[in-house]
Amino acid sequence: MACEPGALVGELWRILAPESWPVPLETLPQETVLVGGAVRDALLGRLVPRPDLDLVVQCDAVELARNLARRLGGAVVVLDQERSIARLVLQGWTIDLARCLGANLHDDLLRRDYSANAIALQLLGVEPTGALLDPSGGMTDLAAGRLRAISEANLLDDPLRLLRGMRLACELDFELEPISLGWIRRHHARLRDVAGERVLAELERLAAAPQGAAGLELTVACGLLESWGGASARGELMDSSPGIGTALADLDLAAATSRGLSPEETARALPLARLAAVLDGEALEQLRASRKRQQSVQRLRHWWERLQETQGDPGALPEPEQLRLHRQLEADLPALALMVDPAWARQALVRWRNQRDPLFHPRPPIDGATLQAWLQLKPGRELGQLLEHLARERAFGRLPAQVDGDDGESLTEARRWLSEGDVPRHG
Repeated sequence: MACEPGALVGELWRILAPESWPVPLETLPQETVLVGGAVRDALLGRLVPRPDLDLVVQCDAVELARNLARRLGGAVVVLDQERSIARLVLQGWTIDLARCLGANLHDDLLRRDYSANAIALQLLGVEPTGALLDPSGGMTDLAAGRLRAISEANLLDDPLRLLRGMRLACELDFELEPISLGWIRRHHARLRDVAGERVLAELERLAAAPQGAAGLELTVACGLLESWGGASARGELMDSSPGIGTALADLDLAAATSRGLSPEETARALPLARLAAVLDGEALEQLRASRKRQQSVQRLRHWWERLQETQGDPGALPEPEQLRLHRQLEADLPALALMVDPAWARQALVRWRNQRDPLFHPRPPIDGATLQAWLQLKPGRELGQLLEHLARERAFGRLPAQVDGDDGESLTEARRWLSEGDVPRHG
């Protein structure tokens, strides 16, 4: 932010617009300060409309959060009872309140992770009369595009900060200062001491960052993921899969653009593909990812590896495998498209966007209940095989699309299959 020193606080006040916050300043203690990401992003000109607010107070922050919730509404989550840290969720905003650590605010700021997050703005009232506090030189680092840890001990105070440095550098498009990067490399194994859910949350944010591929490459190179899955956590796809040696490096916006992904598809596909390039389903289970997330990653990895045998051409797979691929990746085909031939991907995405496409959204043309009623079939293996056969015939154009309510051709094909099949009719 290019301002004269005397005008800087006023400009920050204008950008932060505290009058729009759901917590009026007059409800806060006089010595309240705003710290962390909101101040940093305001200085960088990248503040989002509803930024997360981190407030430091001199009193019991948990009790203050509860009092504010009673007065203003909202919900309170106690994040750390011992350190007196609480989160107030109010009108779509997230406000974290923490009691000042150390003898004073200066000491508190010097206990933080990176200098970029250790800049504070005093909130003394409804006018911009507070001071901007920067004891660690964070503003100099912001101007230089540099992410610098305040101290080695601070990183070890909460080892998640090791991974957070990777994520922040990518989100801000900053360079990690060499000494800080050395500390991260030296203590990479300490990340194992952090709860899996917290590690996963940082990894997912890192994977979603514009420079997330480079950030994950550096994360892997520093050994931060070694504790989860061994070789898989070092990037099994990158190291051992023929043709995917540069998988992670290729997972960028250029790949999405060349394959015709929309912004919405890219926002979902890129993070998933990047995560799958460095962790497998077992590792994600250790990190307490949802079952759905584990399955998405594991299936994506399986099909990436399988397609190496067909030079990245899904159309070269046997029909049953093609059907299985599209069934398993029905929700995540854009992530697969990032790793296959761009020409195939562009055509495939056009079909995938058509919810009625019989291959990319495989469904039997007739439901099991109708088959049971018309053909006197019982539930079981035979019915399942028949439904699979009809889905494949429809997917590959051998069973024409039917008019709604007209099941004639499907029933005819079902009778033919039953008459020629070698599975006992009633099992």
